[in-house]
Amino acid sequence: MSTQQVSWRAVAFWRVAILVTVLAVWEWGFAARSNLPWLIPEFLDPYFVSRPSEIWAQFLRMSCLESREGVWIASDEQAFAKCLSRSENNLWIATLVTLRNTFWGFAIGVGSGFLAGLVLGRSRFLARVFSPYIIAFNSIPRIALVPLIIMIFGLGDASKIVSSLMIVFFLVFFNTYNGVLQTNQDLINVSKLLGASKVQQMMKVVIPSAAIWVFSSLTPAFSYSLIGVVVGEFIGAERGLGRVIIEAEGRGSAPDMMVAILTLMIIGGLFSKVIDYVQTLLIRGG
Repeated sequence: MSTQQVSWRAVAFWRVAILVTVLAVWEWGFAARSNLPWLIPEFLDPYFVSRPSEIWAQFLRMSCLESREGVWIASDEQAFAKCLSRSENNLWIATLVTLRNTFWGFAIGVGSGFLAGLVLGRSRFLARVFSPYIIAFNSIPRIALVPLIIMIFGLGDASKIVSSLMIVFFLVFFNTYNGVLQTNQDLINVSKLLGASKVQQMMKVVIPSAAIWVFSSLTPAFSYSLIGVVVGEFIGAERGLGRVIIEAEGRGSAPDMMVAILTLMIIGGLFSKVIDYVQTLLIRGG
C-alpha cells in the first residue's frame, strides 16, 4: 500500500471523526451543561442553534419532502406542488433566487473587473488618471452602500446583483491589475521582435502571465458575491435565503435559520470545488 493511499485514508478518517464529534456534541452536548458548565459553551443552547436532528426534520418540511405531520410527500406530485404553493419563498425558490443573483453578480463582477484590470494594467496614463478615484471608492465598505443600492434599484433581483458585483469587481480588478504589472517585460519585448501585434501580445503573453493572479481571486470572489446578495436580502428582498433567515430570526425559529445558513454553506462549498476544477482544466489545457 502506497504512502499516498495511507495518507488519504488517514485524512478521510479524521474528517469523518471530526464531523461525527461535532454533530454529537451539537446534538447532545447542551444536555450535559448542568454537569459540565466549564466544558459546554452556552451558545450550544438549542434555542440559539437548534439541534442537527431538528434541523434535518425542518429541512425536509421546508423543502416539501415531508408534510408538516411528518408524512413523506416527495413522490406525490400533487401534495408536493400544493406544499410548494403555500409559500412564494419556499426553500427551493429562495435557494434558486439567491443562487441566480449570486451567479450574475459573480459573472458580471469578474468580467468587468478583469477587463478594467487589463486596460489599466497596460496603460500607465489611464492608471494614473483613475487611481485616486479607484482608491477612494474602494475605501468605502461595500456593505455600507447596500441600502443606497436598494433605494436606487428596488427590492428586486437587480439590487442584489449590483450589491454582489460591486464587491467582486474590486477583488478581481486589483488581482488582474497586479498580475498584468508582474508580466515579464522581456517576454513582451521578444513577442514584439517576432512581429506580434498588441492584441497578440495581450492574448499570448499578458493574459497567460496574469492568469494565476486572476484564478486566485475567483474562489473568494464567489464567496463575497454570495455575501453581497445575502446582505442585500437582509436589508430588503421579496425572496431569497437572506429573507428566510431574517424571517426566522423574527419568529425566533432557530431550525429555519440554520437550514438557510447550512444551505448557503453547501452552495459556497460546492461552487468553490467547481471553480477549482475549472481552474485545473484551464491550467492543464494551457
